[in-house]
Amino acid sequence: MSLKPLKKSDMNKEWMRTRRDKPRKIQPEYHLIVTEGTNTEPAYFSAVRDTVNRRYRGKVQLDIFGEGDNTLSLLERARQRKRMSPYVYKHVWVVYDTDDFPARHIDKTAVLCKEISTEETEYHAIWSNQCIELWFLLHFGYMHSDLHRNAYWPKLSECLERIDAGCYKKNREDMYTVLCPYIEFAIHNAKRLDAENAGKPPSQSAPGTKVFELIEKLSPYLLAEDM
Repeated sequence: MSLKPLKKSDMNKEWMRTRRDKPRKIQPEYHLIVTEGTNTEPAYFSAVRDTVNRRYRGKVQLDIFGEGDNTLSLLERARQRKRMSPYVYKHVWVVYDTDDFPARHIDKTAVLCKEISTEETEYHAIWSNQCIELWFLLHFGYMHSDLHRNAYWPKLSECLERIDAGCYKKNREDMYTVLCPYIEFAIHNAKRLDAENAGKPPSQSAPGTKVFELIEKLSPYLLAEDM
């Protein structure tokens, strides 16, 4: 390479100008969460969203809708939300309880979520058999007994009272805040339960829950030190 000084005639040529790359704005990762429930689940995931926004505003965005629909109709609502949104959702989380819905609908929803996923958008069937209260209970210990969902509530009250957090009520709005210190324990217990259910469809995975997949995906934002 020549070390001769530049000629004046070359100073203004395009190829000699100092390159000034404009800083590129990193787009946040968009998540869409649609839930069967209109109170308990939206309240829980809204607290998750608030925690993420407080620590990492602009890096990840969660849009949450409590639809009041179930299984197959809930998935269709999620797809409609995605089509109508100006955002490109990287992940769409379809959150539903199995309750007493037909097994074929419960299982078909999970199958369809995999079938319609693309490189651009991945759909996740976040079911709980029988209900999301199972996920709450797993914050306190491992359980694999197939109990009716109504039996979860008094058990949750017992656990909450042991940590001076009052009793459990449906639609309680502070569950994420109360349970947050035990979240890694809950993920561990849910994964253990998921391993026991390996090979079974959602309708036969009793008890079982996939909520840990959503929480684990967001765990880098949730479990980090406060910024």
